[in-house]
Amino acid sequence: MNETGRGISRLARLWERTPRWTRLVIATVALVVGIAVLLRPTASLGLLALLIGAGLVVQGVVELADSAGRHAGESRFALLTTAVSALWVAAGVFVLVFPGLTVGLIAVIVEVGLVVSGVLSAARVFRRRRTVDARIADGAFGVASVVFGVLALAWPDVTLLVVSVVFGARLIIGALSVAWRTLRPRPTTNATQPGPFRRWARTGVAILTVAASVALGLASGALHGGTVPVDDFYASPRTVPDGPGHLIRSEPFTRGVPADARAWRILYTTTRGDGSPATASGLVVVPRSGSGSWPLIAWDHGTTGYARTCAPSLLDQPFESGALFVLPDVIEQGWALVATDYIGLGTPGPHPYLIGKDSAYASLDAVRASRELRQADVGTKTVAWGHSQGGGAALWTGAVAERYAPDVSLSGVAALAPAANLPSLVEHLPDVTGGSIFASFAVAAYTADYPDVTYRRYVHPGAEPIVRAMAGRCLSNTDALVSVLDAVGLGADPRIFAQDPTTGPFGARLEENVPPATVTVPTLVAQGAADTLVVPSAQAAYVRQACAAGESIDYRTFEGLDHVPLVEADSPLVPQLVRWTTDRFDAKPAAPGCTTRTF
Repeated sequence: MNETGRGISRLARLWERTPRWTRLVIATVALVVGIAVLLRPTASLGLLALLIGAGLVVQGVVELADSAGRHAGESRFALLTTAVSALWVAAGVFVLVFPGLTVGLIAVIVEVGLVVSGVLSAARVFRRRRTVDARIADGAFGVASVVFGVLALAWPDVTLLVVSVVFGARLIIGALSVAWRTLRPRPTTNATQPGPFRRWARTGVAILTVAASVALGLASGALHGGTVPVDDFYASPRTVPDGPGHLIRSEPFTRGVPADARAWRILYTTTRGDGSPATASGLVVVPRSGSGSWPLIAWDHGTTGYARTCAPSLLDQPFESGALFVLPDVIEQGWALVATDYIGLGTPGPHPYLIGKDSAYASLDAVRASRELRQADVGTKTVAWGHSQGGGAALWTGAVAERYAPDVSLSGVAALAPAANLPSLVEHLPDVTGGSIFASFAVAAYTADYPDVTYRRYVHPGAEPIVRAMAGRCLSNTDALVSVLDAVGLGADPRIFAQDPTTGPFGARLEENVPPATVTVPTLVAQGAADTLVVPSAQAAYVRQACAAGESIDYRTFEGLDHVPLVEADSPLVPQLVRWTTDRFDAKPAAPGCTTRTF
């Protein structure tokens, strides 16, 4: 036996001479830490870092102690196991010493450990004197460990969740193994070998584990495959028309368009809030038959996401994805529709999510560009509609139209559950299931647009990788399920935001983007009384403030309706919205002042 073998044998004898109570304490600590990591994966990201750091150390000690007895006399495998165990301990100490700096690396550390441990387990297949069932079990557990590690690496924002589950379970299993080896009777020379059922039961569990890992791998591939690529239509040519609101290109569009309508997607010039030129895309839809010169609805869509691929004109459901469920009603009325994607959705970003001027300029310039589309033959009368994010954009459209686009004849603004009271909205997001998804869009947009709003100041370091990854997904894509998983976990974490986002520069910027009370055209604000995202009390506060500043608002609330049901096709709002819009196109005067009604 070489020096390594003798060293391992000494370690094995030392472990066997260790008092049982000491081994049981080690097993108990591993069990407690494993359960804590498994049951509290997102209760606190800082606490999770400490738990996993402690767990790494315990895992290393457990593996080192457990392997000493199992691999005595097999120096090659014992040496490799000992090295891996030492790495577990070193990684744990590193995490415990620098929890704030390494929380983003914790997942990578553990995942690499899972991969290495899996390779080691698979290597045991080639050990001598191993039964067939043991070899199958070792190989299966090794493959599963590697797959779990790779899957976790593929989803950087959910790795902490995956690590919590997989690593927590691994700690528990290791603890139970040590406890069993400590408490079981010592074998005698006449002891019988384990029966076939006991031996093959472990193999069966291993095979089921592999099956689970393969299923997760297939699901991961399906989720990753849900993103629609941005095609060349959205790329700006080398030369574009001077000034905002000019059509760059157009092409026929059919996806989601009613049979009695024709549509085109358009690329046009616009302006950012700071005055810099930009491009935006959108859709134009007109009735298939009739005399033309259609009155125009300028539709500002609700939240679809922050990434370029989240443009409604790219999505499978280009209208419903942004909460326009009544396009058939628009066409039936003999109206046309122009729906901007906004800047940064489809076209190069950043997307000005919940940023007022940029969104309004893109909407007004979409109206201008649609008039240059000769095949559409849209008229001059225009009413702006918008829901949620788009509701705030519609209010901004009305507020800046006279100054920015005096050539757009805006007859009215209908803001449906608008994101108007932004400080209240963002403050409320932690209380909303999935609110962290919308928070990720807001953080991404404001940090990109305003230098004084930073991730470092407002987002907890442990949550930053999660928030950034969530901001890169669209609400309607299949990979949004991962964001939902993130949101469920992060919803209970008070430290997503390192600082209250309604204070400091972030709070000031949110206030800047509250629609100003400068809308001079008739304005309808509709609100669901059961809205859990844009809460009625915050909406009422915005309306009171705008009315006090001199605006005339027709404020209508609808009992029992939540955020999206407010604008669905069967909502009682829809016929009222059609009648109200018809009056605007017919130039009927709206009642002066502010009115409040409940339906």
